[in-house]
Amino acid sequence: MSDHAAGEIRRIIDSPAFRGARDTLEAEHDRTVQDIITLTQIEAPSFQEATRAAAFMEMARAHGLEALETDAEGNVMGLRRGIGNGPLICIAAHLDTVFPPGTNLTVRLEGTRLFAPGVGDDTRSLAVLLAWLRAMDAAAIRTRADILFVADVGEEGPGDLRGMRYLFQQGRYKDRISAFITVDSPDMDRIATGGVGSKRYRVTFNGPGGHSYGAFGLVNPMYAMADAIARLGRVQVPVRPKTTYSASVTGGGTSINSIPNSVWTDFDLRSEAPEELDRLEREFLGLVRDAVDAENAARSTRNGAVTTDIVKIGDRPAGHTDESCELVQLAQAALEAHGFAPKFEASSTDANIPMSLGIPAIKIGSGGTGGRGHSLEEWIDVEPEASVRGMTAGLATVLAVAGVA
Repeated sequence: MSDHAAGEIRRIIDSPAFRGARDTLEAEHDRTVQDIITLTQIEAPSFQEATRAAAFMEMARAHGLEALETDAEGNVMGLRRGIGNGPLICIAAHLDTVFPPGTNLTVRLEGTRLFAPGVGDDTRSLAVLLAWLRAMDAAAIRTRADILFVADVGEEGPGDLRGMRYLFQQGRYKDRISAFITVDSPDMDRIATGGVGSKRYRVTFNGPGGHSYGAFGLVNPMYAMADAIARLGRVQVPVRPKTTYSASVTGGGTSINSIPNSVWTDFDLRSEAPEELDRLEREFLGLVRDAVDAENAARSTRNGAVTTDIVKIGDRPAGHTDESCELVQLAQAALEAHGFAPKFEASSTDANIPMSLGIPAIKIGSGGTGGRGHSLEEWIDVEPEASVRGMTAGLATVLAVAGVA
């Protein structure tokens, strides 16, 4: 951590204005908790975020953001203007969750813990963005940079970062954003400076099908699929940069006494390094082809051969923000000044998109603690002291990056 970053953070957190902002975070903590509960109980599966987005829009409207809008992809955004002629930084949290429509989202309180699907990933962060706005306004803090607050869609798996893709590739601010922070999960002990890239495929194996007894000897697409999965399982990948693969979901077939005419599997390939991800993708596509060729050579193709339909269903770019850059140094200094010991990590978040474009980007936590993410028993702890400490460290990060006037 640089002396400059440590000094800038110390200047900010020792100022009367910042102490006032911290006091507001503390005084209005119950309101923040209520915002978490309100938003958590609104369904927001990927591609179905509109109701939660509308609720967040109304909450944001009360905070005096300018240029408040919902863009064509469904992202809600608004500007907190700086003193003028400064850069634009973007602070985001995602609206969507992994839970399908009909999931019971009722928040259960046990002590200081809130239990509900999606309460920590990433609903708490949405409420924290609103809390930061209230704290800055109450303390009359002005920044040099304009701050774009975004509640974005499509961060989770099937969404494939569609909200961020639109923001950075087609949105009105796409050429102005100079730094990006996504707030995702409560954890304050990690700063994501690496973006784990992924390639996701659904491979459908097709064949002529037939009776399992009467047509025995014909090619079987199930065997080709099983062979492809087994071949993938033998692929050697580097430990560093971390590179992984998985055969994740499968289906198809007609009945137990039928050779299937169609079966499918979803595959997930990941790496911290773009070149390793590309290499793994090429190897994967090659082994699928080899498995199909092997099945067509092993059994009869008199009624037709095994073929494949290969569809890419996800493509997240890998990226990295150098740990020596000012954004990372300021975040590290802000968290350490509040008693955290952050480690750098690679993760798959909204920050992948700006990282892949060479824009400084990181992921930080929203404060407090939590666990069981992506499960029906997901929880966060909103014990005020730890919660406010994390929120205060995050706000210090934002203000240092935006520059306090």
